[in-house]
Amino acid sequence: MSRIAYVNGRYVAHHAAMVSIEDRGYQFGDGVYEVVPIYRSTFIDADLHLARLARSLRELEIPAPMGDAALRSVLMMVARRNRVRDGIVYLQITRGVARRDHAFPARIIPSMVVTARPGPPMPTDIDGWAGGAITVPDIRWGRCDIKSVNLLPNVLAKQAARRAGVYEAILIGPADQVMEGSSTNVWIVDHDGVLRTRRLDHHILPGCTRAALAGLLAENTISFREDGFDLATLKRAREVFLTSATSLVKPITTIDGQPIGNGAVGTITAQLFGLFAAHARAQAEQEAA
Repeated sequence: MSRIAYVNGRYVAHHAAMVSIEDRGYQFGDGVYEVVPIYRSTFIDADLHLARLARSLRELEIPAPMGDAALRSVLMMVARRNRVRDGIVYLQITRGVARRDHAFPARIIPSMVVTARPGPPMPTDIDGWAGGAITVPDIRWGRCDIKSVNLLPNVLAKQAARRAGVYEAILIGPADQVMEGSSTNVWIVDHDGVLRTRRLDHHILPGCTRAALAGLLAENTISFREDGFDLATLKRAREVFLTSATSLVKPITTIDGQPIGNGAVGTITAQLFGLFAAHARAQAEQEAA
């Protein structure tokens, strides 16, 4: 089956999908994106993803190309036309097409592209879902809270992880502070058994899976702390896991070749993976009802 993309008001074959060479996303990385997971033909945490998209657009002063209801309709249509039951839908909005100049015009029409692709179903074997990580210096810009298409430092970090044969690269900032992964948020159960993740600020992306999990923790009266921790604390942790739209709740059992805790998936990580999996199933069942 030919893949179908949405490009500026038209549904076209994936191989024929094109944007102008003067699109500011291509010229400057002047745009934002979202990745929404699809589970059993249902968008998971769509409200969180679209709210983050709207915030990113506001921060870059890019007008939304359409209203929320119309956007949801486009996303669903792209997923259906590509027959994606489990996978992702990818949405990118740039400032639009204009003569190349660093300053942007006062009036410009945003460009929007949406694609979808299938992926594996949600894992059921938590031990088989575990992975490893390395640590690398954080060389990104100062507004990582905006989900911008400017991702070159993230690309280099992820490539370093791939070359090392592990899943993720964890970014280490000044004073050895743990920031986040190249495409994930980082959580730990520290040496004292406290569940922790870094506070939200301009230096990390406000992950939607992170937000969903935080809500589930509150609902289940599971306490956690939002504060910083350094590389030494990360490596001494009893458990480490990552969250993102595609990572879900992913155990990390080695960092820089050294085991975390006893080198096995921790009990708290397994519990939280179960909570999030049930959360996704409930949304799919509600949609199907």
